[in-house]
Amino acid sequence: MDLLDQRLDGLVVAAEAVCRRHNVSAILRSAEAFGLHEAHLITNEFVPSLGAAKGAERWLDLNFHETTTGWAQEMRKRGYKIYVADLSEDAFTPETVPVDEPLAVLFGGELAGVSETARGLADGVICIPMVGVTQSLNVSVAAAVVLNRLAQRRQQVTDSRGIRGERREKFVRDFIEREYARKPAQQSRRSRSS
Repeated sequence: MDLLDQRLDGLVVAAEAVCRRHNVSAILRSAEAFGLHEAHLITNEFVPSLGAAKGAERWLDLNFHETTTGWAQEMRKRGYKIYVADLSEDAFTPETVPVDEPLAVLFGGELAGVSETARGLADGVICIPMVGVTQSLNVSVAAAVVLNRLAQRRQQVTDSRGIRGERREKFVRDFIEREYARKPAQQSRRSRSS
């Protein structure tokens, strides 16, 4: 069966102002491992950390945005609800956030979390319940916990599996173009190290 037939539709991950490349790369790796197809990075300077990503970014429909507002507008136009990973008295847990409609989950930077802009644009907040003394997780760990549970729940929604139509065709075209572009660069590196 085609990889794109197994991909989860209607669940998108986004990262805003995550400074450490290995954290962004680990988020992408988790997203891809759990079957997400689409990831959004709100920055124009991201380069994956090869050790953490393990090539996962190659298998994702990876999108870049300069502003959180622009990203949110695109998500809304496509019918997505937006949730931010943050602390709030009225936060959903990964078990209680609604998954019957397409949803996008935004993770913020390591120190400050999500921006005020993101909070203002969000339909809700997702928070991981914790019972230990430590009341916070690394952003990539938090993303893995949230995305794992949401992916499991979203898979139960009718028609949530499989990337179809123009999105499928565009991904295949872009993937082939990227792969052909990578091969000369890999061969050049190999010949220099010989």
